[in-house]
Amino acid sequence: MRFTDLTTSLATAILAAFAIMGPFGSLSAGQTSESPLELVHRTVQSEVAASNGNAKVMFMDRKETPRGSQTKLMVETHEAIAGLVIANNDKPLTPEQRQAEEARLSGLARNPEALQKKQRSEKEDAERITRIMKALPDAFLYEADGTVAGSQEVGKAGDQLIRLKFHPNPKYSPPTHVEQVLTGMQGYLLIDGDQHRIAKIDGTLNKEVSFGWGIFGHLDRGGHFLVEQAQVLEGDWEITRMSLSFTGKELLFKSIHVKSDEVFSKFRPVPSSLSFSQGVDLLKKQEAELDENREGTATNNSK
Repeated sequence: MRFTDLTTSLATAILAAFAIMGPFGSLSAGQTSESPLELVHRTVQSEVAASNGNAKVMFMDRKETPRGSQTKLMVETHEAIAGLVIANNDKPLTPEQRQAEEARLSGLARNPEALQKKQRSEKEDAERITRIMKALPDAFLYEADGTVAGSQEVGKAGDQLIRLKFHPNPKYSPPTHVEQVLTGMQGYLLIDGDQHRIAKIDGTLNKEVSFGWGIFGHLDRGGHFLVEQAQVLEGDWEITRMSLSFTGKELLFKSIHVKSDEVFSKFRPVPSSLSFSQGVDLLKKQEAELDENREGTATNNSK
């Protein structure tokens, strides 16, 4: 593993955690007719199938860090994901900033080499996620912990979500550095037993996790992540929130400080055949509509 993949592997593991469950624990009557092992296999199959689907969406992404916040319009295309910054610290870009941002994205759309590099990066991330997903049933032990009701932000409104506590399986031996981060996680997750989808995972590193016997670096004990997923459109589940808080070291010298809270909202479907260039045009159109709505609201408020 390249050392620069350390944080990427962590984020990949967190996103991939939407397929967790193991062959332990019991569920009370009425929660599901499946055994825990059957449920995990069906859930993993559902998540893998969804990741390989052709459905594409446009959405808004607001990410907050200690340095401030940034809001983007995002759209999935059959080539790659396009993102357009529309606000910093909840303030719209200046005309100059907006022009530069649109030029950056248009330049990427016209640069086949850069676009292919972006495609390769996204493909590698997807492959890491798939590898971790396949490891998760063996990486953790689970304990049933009741149920909670789903909502529009977490799971599906009206569905019951099965709560499971999890902690590392001491017999699990990660085959590569990508899976190494799984050896130090504990927490709980929520599974929609009817939809066979993961609605939430809340995890903490219960020990320091080293990479390459500590030579490549480590993540400190106490690191925390939270990921929520919900049905945002009919039959379409998407991540709606991701919160990360981790510290550590890279190559024993460079410090790692990851602290962010990201919310994904305003999902809408787009054609599955959408090209990257068409996606960029769609983002610009949506940005113009947001500007018009904002100006209209300001005019009405001034009356």
